[in-house]
Amino acid sequence: MDADEEDCVAAWWDMVVRNVRCVPQRCDTLRRKIAAQYNSFTSKSLMEHIFPPLMDMLIYFNFFKAPFLVDLKRPELKLPHTVNFYIKVEPGVILGIWHTVPSCRGEDAKGKDRCWYEAALHDGNPIIVYLHGSAEHRAAPHRINLVQVLSDGGFHVLSVDYRGFGDSTGKPTEEGLTADALCVYEWTKARSGTTPVCLWGHSLGTGVVTNAARVLEEKGCPVDAIVLEAPFTNMWTASINYPLLKIYRKLPGFLQTLMDALGKDKIVFPNDENVKFLSSPLLILHGEDDSTVPLEIGKQLYEIAYNAYRNKERVKMVIFPPGFQHNLLCRSPTLLKTVRDFLSQQWA
Repeated sequence: MDADEEDCVAAWWDMVVRNVRCVPQRCDTLRRKIAAQYNSFTSKSLMEHIFPPLMDMLIYFNFFKAPFLVDLKRPELKLPHTVNFYIKVEPGVILGIWHTVPSCRGEDAKGKDRCWYEAALHDGNPIIVYLHGSAEHRAAPHRINLVQVLSDGGFHVLSVDYRGFGDSTGKPTEEGLTADALCVYEWTKARSGTTPVCLWGHSLGTGVVTNAARVLEEKGCPVDAIVLEAPFTNMWTASINYPLLKIYRKLPGFLQTLMDALGKDKIVFPNDENVKFLSSPLLILHGEDDSTVPLEIGKQLYEIAYNAYRNKERVKMVIFPPGFQHNLLCRSPTLLKTVRDFLSQQWA
């Protein structure tokens, strides 16, 4: 064996010795990590491990991506004069959005690309950024029906799927959904010229809307108008009145576990606190026979907002007769007139 070979063997043997010496230290580190994980797991009840992710699922329900087999990239198969596009909110989060132009511009929109639709946002027709409730995505039938009604009434409508919904990437959190709403609203305002932009939230979306509106208010840029459809006061109230959870309310410790789970996941959506800081025109819509978010909760939110607003004429609540439940106010023959009259008065 020559000198070079001896050097190589010596270096190899030195490396082996060093690694062998490190084995006990590495095993000790691994043991400590396993012990820490075990202690962390056993220090909590099984309910504490299960409830937070379960509440996430129940509140956002974004894993239920119905209707199935819908090509979200081809909205024209579901809605006329509509284009699909995407906005990047932050690294790893890209939102899928449908832009439906007013029906009066339907002929102009034929064969046009996304650039034409984007330019159309400053054509003077009012714009609604629609933020939906939990579950499903922007192609859900009741959402499409509402967009069609608003389009026929002369509105541009941007139907947004939050992060984790539809074909949008990312995972839903309250902070994340609020960031999504802010991003889309500011993107729209940057392209709308003097055309007003309204934030419309339904159910879960009402919490997203007021969160975003409060942030914009604090920046000195109030939202042009807000429509809250079937709103709740806060997620705690909404959760304990949720039909699937009502039957468990009398179980010992259930309410405390529920409260802890919401706190751990930082799920609040405090509409009742947010409206105290708003000055934007605010229209609240609620169905009399809404069993998902009872009418009384919507009335409570209206009272809080009305008492907080300096200009009382900027706050209005409209209650719809039985027959429309939680998702179907779009079928009311008076919905469009109610919205148009309110916005026209506020934007006059």
